[in-house]
Amino acid sequence: MDPEEAPVTTTMQYDSVEQLYRATPTPRLVRVPPLTFLGIDGHGDPNTSQTYVDAVSALFSMSYAAKFAIKKASGQNVKVSPLEGLWWADDMETFLTGRKSDWDWTMMIRQPDLVTGDLVERLAAEVSAKKSLPAIPDLRLVAIAEGTAAQVLHVGPYADEGPTIERLHAWIRDHGLVFEGHHQKHHEIYLGDPRRAAPAKLRTIIRQPCSPAKSV
Repeated sequence: MDPEEAPVTTTMQYDSVEQLYRATPTPRLVRVPPLTFLGIDGHGDPNTSQTYVDAVSALFSMSYAAKFAIKKASGQNVKVSPLEGLWWADDMETFLTGRKSDWDWTMMIRQPDLVTGDLVERLAAEVSAKKSLPAIPDLRLVAIAEGTAAQVLHVGPYADEGPTIERLHAWIRDHGLVFEGHHQKHHEIYLGDPRRAAPAKLRTIIRQPCSPAKSV
């Protein structure tokens, strides 16, 4: 049976976590295992917040430092994963209306299993000694277990995500699923680099953890 034709009660099982970082414009259900991230919490419009800029800079600096430390210690050449974001607000309608100043967020980058709390602590001291990154002390290593989730690929500017999000939410409802946007947070995975790609070519996986209606 084609995965897109499978009943939503049969959550897709993946052989590789990397496959969770692929999506199509057609929504589908996935099973997300516990994954480990470096993350930083914040609030406000990412387009105007210096806190957001500092958070992203710290995440990438530490993730590349971890990559090089792992290669030096073990010879493994691990990849730096894409930037991801968890988003929520007191009023979840702000994601459709675009009131970004009301948003809370956790920006994060997935880490290899070899990245431990001790390694993060050591690398934080080393990176801070080389460059000024005010968000480094706010970094935390955290395991996130989303479980069942629906996801879809959005192609285009981040500001135009509204209709894609609405379509994903409608798909969730139509398949007898629900979500609570504060615990089951709106999740975005940024496959494109806005510094290098034209806005029309940006690719973003929009993921929404969800559960059967009867369990909420």
